[in-house]
Amino acid sequence: MISYLDAHPEDFEQAIELAISNKQPYSWRAAWLLWSCMEGNDPRILGYIKKIIAALADKNDGHQRELLKILLLMELNEEYEGFLFQVCVTIWEKINKKPSVRFTAFQFMVKIAKKHPALSNEIIFLTQNQYLDSLSPGVKKSIFKMMKKFIS
Repeated sequence: MISYLDAHPEDFEQAIELAISNKQPYSWRAAWLLWSCMEGNDPRILGYIKKIIAALADKNDGHQRELLKILLLMELNEEYEGFLFQVCVTIWEKINKKPSVRFTAFQFMVKIAKKHPALSNEIIFLTQNQYLDSLSPGVKKSIFKMMKKFIS
């Protein structure tokens, strides 16, 4: 599939549309495929950032994770960062969600907070035990390592 998209760049836009739709299991796979073949700050994605952020709310955990991974590779403007930060906080606070999607949301929150230090206290607050207890030891360790770099 990756080779196909590389050979047929004209289909990239169609893959984006599929990735933000609700045609499972194809939408999740399209999001994974896009992440696998895109570049950092890929210009082909720029016009779809708002749609991708808006699509996050009604997706299942794995699909949310793949869409967030796409956005992690993009440089967002402040308006999108603010909106996406709130979406990621909402995902992070839902302790029944899969650890992988929560971890990806946390990565994005830290990325944004590094650019906007006023959010640091919120990040620290969101690492209380009530948010960490449902995570696996490996994910917790990754969060602690990320926080150690973030605080220093």
